Amino acid sequence: MKIKTLGLVACLLGGTQTAFADSFKVSDIRVEGLQRVSAGTVFNALPISAHETVDDQELSEAGHDLFETGLFDDVSFSRDGDVLIVNVSERPTIASIDIEGNSKISTDDLKKGLTDSGISEGQVLQRSTLDEMERELERVYQAQGRYSARISTSVKKQPNNRVEVDINVNEGTTATIKQINIVGNDAFDDDQLRDLFQLEDHPGWFLGWFSGDKYSRQKLGADLDALRNYYLDRGFVNFRITSTQVSISPDKESIYITVNVDEGKRYKIGDIKFAGELHMDEADARKLVSAKEGETFSQSDLTASSEALRQKLGAMGFAFAKVDSVPQVDEDGDTVDVTFTVDAGKRSYVRRINFKGNTTTADEVLRRELVQLEGAPASTDNIKQSQQRLQRLGFFKQVDVETRPVPNHPDQLDVTYNVQEQPSGSISASVGFSQSAGVIYGASLSQKNFLGTGNRVDIGAQKSDYYTNLNFSFTDPYWTLDGISRGYNLYYRKTDYEDSDISTYSTDAIGGGINFGYPISDLSRLNFGLGVEHLEVDSYDDSPYEIVQYLEDEGDSFDNFKLTGSWTRNSLNRGVLPTAGSYQRFSVEASTPGSDAEYYKLRYRGQKLFPLTTSEEWAIKLRSELGYAGSYGDTDVYPFYENFYSGGLGSVRGFKSNTLGPKTTERGNGDDDTLGGNALVEGSVEMIFPFPFIEDRRQLQSSLFLDAGNTYQRDCMSVPAGQTSQCESGIDFSDLRYSFGVGLSWITPVGPLTFSVAKPLSDHDGDDTQVFQFSLGQTF
Repeated sequence: MKIKTLGLVACLLGGTQTAFADSFKVSDIRVEGLQRVSAGTVFNALPISAHETVDDQELSEAGHDLFETGLFDDVSFSRDGDVLIVNVSERPTIASIDIEGNSKISTDDLKKGLTDSGISEGQVLQRSTLDEMERELERVYQAQGRYSARISTSVKKQPNNRVEVDINVNEGTTATIKQINIVGNDAFDDDQLRDLFQLEDHPGWFLGWFSGDKYSRQKLGADLDALRNYYLDRGFVNFRITSTQVSISPDKESIYITVNVDEGKRYKIGDIKFAGELHMDEADARKLVSAKEGETFSQSDLTASSEALRQKLGAMGFAFAKVDSVPQVDEDGDTVDVTFTVDAGKRSYVRRINFKGNTTTADEVLRRELVQLEGAPASTDNIKQSQQRLQRLGFFKQVDVETRPVPNHPDQLDVTYNVQEQPSGSISASVGFSQSAGVIYGASLSQKNFLGTGNRVDIGAQKSDYYTNLNFSFTDPYWTLDGISRGYNLYYRKTDYEDSDISTYSTDAIGGGINFGYPISDLSRLNFGLGVEHLEVDSYDDSPYEIVQYLEDEGDSFDNFKLTGSWTRNSLNRGVLPTAGSYQRFSVEASTPGSDAEYYKLRYRGQKLFPLTTSEEWAIKLRSELGYAGSYGDTDVYPFYENFYSGGLGSVRGFKSNTLGPKTTERGNGDDDTLGGNALVEGSVEMIFPFPFIEDRRQLQSSLFLDAGNTYQRDCMSVPAGQTSQCESGIDFSDLRYSFGVGLSWITPVGPLTFSVAKPLSDHDGDDTQVFQFSLGQTF
């Protein structure tokens, strides 16, 4: 059949004009020229359908609609009898985007910027697409202060109607701030106000590499907020930033910033009032308000006071309470009256508490940690405290809580704790190293949440150059419903100090015990235990005279029954490498009357961390450890094998592990080493700081430290007749050893790595010093 071309031309402005002699009724529509675009896309955009009568005007409008899709370079119409033929020429698609010339911003980041603005490979290419690419990439660079950056694009044709877009980047230079002017300030000078800014108008230290003279719109916004808050916290209630001008030099490399301010008057707080239902005595409410009448007005004090009132109401069961501070300025005077408007709403009750995500742990294990109960008033304090208790279990990677009002019951809400379980048990074999103990081999089976019951089971074995340790323990943290715990333990421990840095002897011990724990608060706990131990002690030819005489007087085999008690309070923000909070533990250990060795040991361990920044990456850490022990009853000499030791990692760094203390009396070819002492004094001050170039700082902690410590003998041990003891008894703080250095702890995939480089500051003749110390497999 002869095909008659009725007209085709894609005209200016995207319109299509087609000349028809007559209008005609379309029996069918056929699309020709498609490659990647589907026919359905064309039919969806075409305002003509079969069995309609069309004329020139309607076809022109249809062509315009097809052009509006942006998919075609050319559109024309023809007819074959009563069949309307739509002829299209598709625009090319982007096969690839290649970027060259960039170094300050990665190619991936630039492509992400294009993708976020809707430009990516596979998209249809239009001239406007290229223009948008250039504008978008220039915006990415301008956000970094590179206003002189220039982007150029070129297109290379590829087979199958595709193109390659090449983008050439001239990154230019970062515009620097040459001057920051603050106009209108009277109460504070320019330097005082500019110190509030992150942005700077002068080179920083060390050739300006660390200065803030690179312009950023976001930083300027933050600086203006800081300026506004500074004034509002110092009584300038009507302070305003009237205008801000940012101008750039013709070469786009220098920026000038001018901030115009209207300070207004300084005001003091007049009357403080309350409006609404407080649900507490006004005197109690005033105690929560940090702003005081007669003091200089401070917006941050008002905000903190509103939050304190809201939290108090939340703890009383008004979970959706709102508290606003409304200042009323006396324009003719110099005071601001403040009214705290309280909308407590209805007291809310917890209808139901749900748990999600605990696929292993039984609901009962979680529910017993809650201090917020179902049916009780909804206390924000109790809900949050319950969340913290769940996090401290160690069973979960993350614990989130959400509260939702019950539909049609405005005084009820449901609480849901969403938990992300993490492995709470392990079967492991390990190899570690410590300079004091040598190579450490270990194997363990540990399950903190045995079969989802919350019970803890530990089976372990360790062996090093001078000790062997086998142990088993089981603990039920909720032996009773009110949180009393009960546990059992068995152990075998053998030590041989012949090749160690302390006096030569060996021990062989087997024992076990039972212990109970009682929580006295959310952070504190009491523990009590009863144990039994059989111990054998052996000496060597070069063992010091003190050991020889002790074994001759007291024997070499001991059966002891032990009573233990401890009080612990832990508010550290993390269990490993903490940076805030405190830890204290006071413990007592004593053998019972009738034991072969009757003795007691008192010990205190404490640490306190003071964060120096809001991120808690900088902190000051204070650590102390004190110990005192003695004998009683029929035992005249305190057993040396229960002594305290000092020196090494976790103690006084820079000195060999366990080597500090009074010296023993040399025998034969032996050395005058130490046996430790029955009194211990240790302390340290550390400044924790973030290690450079490390993102996950929870896994690595570095510090500068000053350590001090030593052990002492209250009374020197006896030596055989004819021998002169080299021991010096008594506690003399002038004998404390000091060291200064840098330390690093790193939680690696193969275990915790700890090392220090320390300089002993007060070492004496005969001290065993060690500048570099490290350990793999244990933390301090």
